[in-house]
Amino acid sequence: MIRVAVLGSTGSIGKSTLDVLGRHPERFEVAALAASTSHRQLFEQCRTYRPRVAVLQDPAAAQELTRALRAAGVPTEVACGSDALVDVAGGPGVDAVMAAIVGAAGLPSTLAAARAGKRVLLANKESLVVGGALLVDAAREGGAALIPIDSEHNAIFQCMPHGIETGRPARGVHRVILTASGGPFLRTPRAQLTLVTPEQACAHPRWNMGRKISVDSATLMNKGLELIEACVLFGMEPRHVDVVVHPQSIVHSMVEYVDGSILAQLGNPDMRTPIAHALGWPERIRSGVESLDLVAAARLDFEAPDIERFPALRLAREAAESGGTAAAALNAANEIAVAAFLAGRLGFTGIPELIERVLERHVNAAATTLEAVLGADHWARDTAGSLLAGLARAEA
Repeated sequence: MIRVAVLGSTGSIGKSTLDVLGRHPERFEVAALAASTSHRQLFEQCRTYRPRVAVLQDPAAAQELTRALRAAGVPTEVACGSDALVDVAGGPGVDAVMAAIVGAAGLPSTLAAARAGKRVLLANKESLVVGGALLVDAAREGGAALIPIDSEHNAIFQCMPHGIETGRPARGVHRVILTASGGPFLRTPRAQLTLVTPEQACAHPRWNMGRKISVDSATLMNKGLELIEACVLFGMEPRHVDVVVHPQSIVHSMVEYVDGSILAQLGNPDMRTPIAHALGWPERIRSGVESLDLVAAARLDFEAPDIERFPALRLAREAAESGGTAAAALNAANEIAVAAFLAGRLGFTGIPELIERVLERHVNAAATTLEAVLGADHWARDTAGSLLAGLARAEA
């Protein structure tokens, strides 16, 4: 029985993970669940899956969950705070960790799981973007298996040669090709992008995702973060990672070999496929996803991304080329910008503009310690916040 901790269990990835786990009760045990503040959803999950421990970041929410579980006679222990999350991820009570906490907040627990030699199902792309070298080193030292959950990186993982080592280039591989759906504004004229609302940005045409990642997909920052992630996971230079727009979202990514062969992974756009792959690897297990009907799909289109309309992709590539703490600053500035957009404090086209202004002020440094990485993260958040405050004063 494989004991699984699902960190970020009330989010879209967490719910999909529980769906897959629930299909294989003879193989997996839900040992721990974690969320930020959603105590009601977490209560329902605890009542269904009976984990040993549930972790919430908010103390008041943790108290509410404790009361509800006691009233329902559910024996799950409740813990609170970041330290509890780290203890669960790296503790002896779990064998595999689904790292699905959104943002840089997921880095410490992901590092703990890697250092402890767990199977880390990496859905938190920010952990690789912000602290990629640290995470790869931790996995090597701890003997952990890092298996990507992003549909694109999981596709690349499946198309890579057997026995690849995380963070080191595979022999015979020339480049990787990330596919992007293009988001909801693929054909929207540039002038109209200034009028985009949060509701429009979160209405993805293919995937059912959370609000933050939906906005990232709309700006193509999601693809930019994935470019950085691919460089870290597969030891690729940025010039060997390409992005193509593929509106059907059927080809999830490709690997080109030096002999000219290109291997691609295809499937319906459902995150349960990469989740099931990572949970069962190196075996294959049922995911609940319907088979892809190629005849019904009929066509597969590809085109180059429009960097002029979606400059976030350019900013991410530049950060990847710069190395050091540039990616941490990029990610932090993006989180602040997206939150401001969702709150109605910043326009859609203001997202990459704010990020670029932060990066222009960033002094790059080596990303060799957690302190350096988190320092760049905090600096970028403070700087983005100050710039936003300045914009608000100018508009007042």
